[in-house]
Amino acid sequence: MLKNIFGWFKSHFWPLMIVILTLVGAYLLYLDALIKPHFSGNKWQVPAQIYARPLTFSINEEITQKEIIDELKLLGYRRESIVSNVGEYAVGQTSVVVHRRAFDFADGYAPQRHVRIRWQAGRVSAIHDLDTNQSLPQLRFEPWLVTRLVPGSHEDRMLISLDDVPLILIEALILVEDRSFYSHWGVNPIGIVRALIANINAGRKVQGGSTLTQQLVKNLYLTREQSYIRKIKEAFMALVIDARYSKEAILQAYLNEVFVGQNGGKAIHGFGLAAHFYFDRPLNELNLPEIATLVGMLKGPSYFNPRRAPKRAQVRRDLVLKVLFDADKIDKQEYLTSINTPLNVADASSLASGKHPAFMDQVARELNTILADPNIRQSGLKVFTTLDINAQRRAEKALSSRVANLAKQRNVTTLQGAMVISDIRSGGIRTIIGDAVVDTKGFNRALDARRSIGSLIKPAIYYNALRDPSQYQLASMLPDKAIVLEDQQGKKWSPQNADKQFLGEVRLLDALINSRNLPAVQVALDTGIDNVVATLTALGVNESVPALPAISLGAVNLSAIQVNQMYQTLANDGLYKPLHAVSAVLSPDNVLLWKHSNFSEQRINEQVAYLLNYALHKVTKDGTAKQLGLRFTDINLAGKTGTTNDYRDSWFVGFDRNLLASIWVGDDNNAKTGLTGSSGAMQVYMDFQFQMEPKSLSRRFPAGLEIAHFNAQTGAQMLAGCPGSISLPAISSGLTEQVLSCSGSKVNKPKPVQPKHKSWWERILGSL
Repeated sequence: MLKNIFGWFKSHFWPLMIVILTLVGAYLLYLDALIKPHFSGNKWQVPAQIYARPLTFSINEEITQKEIIDELKLLGYRRESIVSNVGEYAVGQTSVVVHRRAFDFADGYAPQRHVRIRWQAGRVSAIHDLDTNQSLPQLRFEPWLVTRLVPGSHEDRMLISLDDVPLILIEALILVEDRSFYSHWGVNPIGIVRALIANINAGRKVQGGSTLTQQLVKNLYLTREQSYIRKIKEAFMALVIDARYSKEAILQAYLNEVFVGQNGGKAIHGFGLAAHFYFDRPLNELNLPEIATLVGMLKGPSYFNPRRAPKRAQVRRDLVLKVLFDADKIDKQEYLTSINTPLNVADASSLASGKHPAFMDQVARELNTILADPNIRQSGLKVFTTLDINAQRRAEKALSSRVANLAKQRNVTTLQGAMVISDIRSGGIRTIIGDAVVDTKGFNRALDARRSIGSLIKPAIYYNALRDPSQYQLASMLPDKAIVLEDQQGKKWSPQNADKQFLGEVRLLDALINSRNLPAVQVALDTGIDNVVATLTALGVNESVPALPAISLGAVNLSAIQVNQMYQTLANDGLYKPLHAVSAVLSPDNVLLWKHSNFSEQRINEQVAYLLNYALHKVTKDGTAKQLGLRFTDINLAGKTGTTNDYRDSWFVGFDRNLLASIWVGDDNNAKTGLTGSSGAMQVYMDFQFQMEPKSLSRRFPAGLEIAHFNAQTGAQMLAGCPGSISLPAISSGLTEQVLSCSGSKVNKPKPVQPKHKSWWERILGSL
């Protein structure tokens, strides 16, 4: 029988071989057809990358050395005594030397630069390119990568080319994972046999025989199933890939595909992203011990995770270094130095994809209107935002800690808060916090919670008075008396001051800075409730506001971002710029797809805006926010407190020269909190500014204003220097030609004084 079978095979050997080879060939052609579209095309769905704002500064700009160093630390630059490589910086007494990385900005590519930044008297005095020996007018650092919008596959990666990969990493990878990579045909039979013998001797799997090509096939095309059929298919596919593609192409694909750890629910794939995740720097800036750590992790990314198991990771790292040393890839000194180097793994927040959910909520909303196709949002786009991550983190710390302390003091468990910070000049949103527990995803109070704004409405009321300078100036006296109003149903309304007192008369300036209610109600009635609503609209409020007398006490429900827009227009000298979080969008190959338009519109009178900003500064010196002025004695700030009935809502809006913050503290269920604007929200602002480097306010003195002098008791114009007189900025067109002398007689006023070189903050405030 066996003889007959053997004879049959012998006589049919060649036909059988032809059939087998034909089937194998057909199968290989099938595998080739399966592999080619994927391997030659776009192998991976790359996440959209969300960037913060780039820090840009110019010569003579008031930015401190500490602010620059904080930014460099954030970006993962390495501090050294001497700067010799990209991504390093050195600090002198009045200078910083930095080798800035290259970056593709929205407005074009910026090459790496080796520069020295010098300071004098708190300002940047020089920016010098050390390679070209040229002076630069401006410098910009690359933006911080905030997060990555990972697609449904939950795989995250940052694509690299072989040019980005240090040679020592490739050498280490091949020595540790596949020594015959450049000589085998995708499968290494000798390696398989060697691994099989080692595993049999050990009684368990201690060694793998897969080549880098087989590992790549397994990750790209196959499941984790352990079967002979899968292993055979893996081998055939490896042969096809090795035959069709160069070793360099295979190696580059492997470097981008290999699994290197887990970031929450997202898998970290490839060395490009791993370098940022574990060391917060680009791959080409990693040193030898860091490279050895990553290569060593490939055997078991979870088991050798340097954050979770630093001892195991270091032993494995040192083994990789020993392999490099034995192969003469590094010398003895490099080896000894490296094995004695700490792991120095970056903080786990280096890829903080789950952080700052309130800001990312705003980004997502804007992208919904910018990008019509939702699929394009996860195709490797670069989205540039206006986020200032340092300001965001400091604001988060200020809000969360202060709200927690206030809740503890008042035994209130449901106290909440929201905060929005914007750049006054550009309208770019720097910070959004929608919950006192800052990393909470869900209801975004900063964008969606509408709460009564209380006294925050008063600048809009006094705007309508001051734009009629013949009737109202800052020194004008206003009634502070009881008011009783009756609606159409005969219901009476009797507004009160917070202190339940009547002063009879009070200056307009003092009524605003001390937040007196009754003068504001009277002015709103005299100038027209409709005009108050129109002013809110002009300032940028997009809510429908009923023209009822109650709005004069702030019975208007707005969100923190709407309040911020309202005050941004005011603080920007009446120039409206829409608040926005997205500044530009680039395609994966760095083609500009969309850019925020630099739209602006003069919405309110610049002269009146100046007077109101002056009053808001005085709020922090003499008014309801004077605690702020006492804490920052050398910095001119401006602000307005807001408190609603029964102390249910605590508001504060504050700004320095650059940034404007709107803050709300209260209870979601509208319960009483016992907090005023100054005891609640303003405390958050003070805590925030204490961490920052606030820039003192300065304002250009606009045409049509002058310094005028008034009787402190009556508000009448009078000569300068008279006893009982005060000096205030005033709109020239509303002033009379005759004023009171010190004796009380009418005289012609002298030529008006108009500051030209100094800001009014310097000239006026210094003399009061």
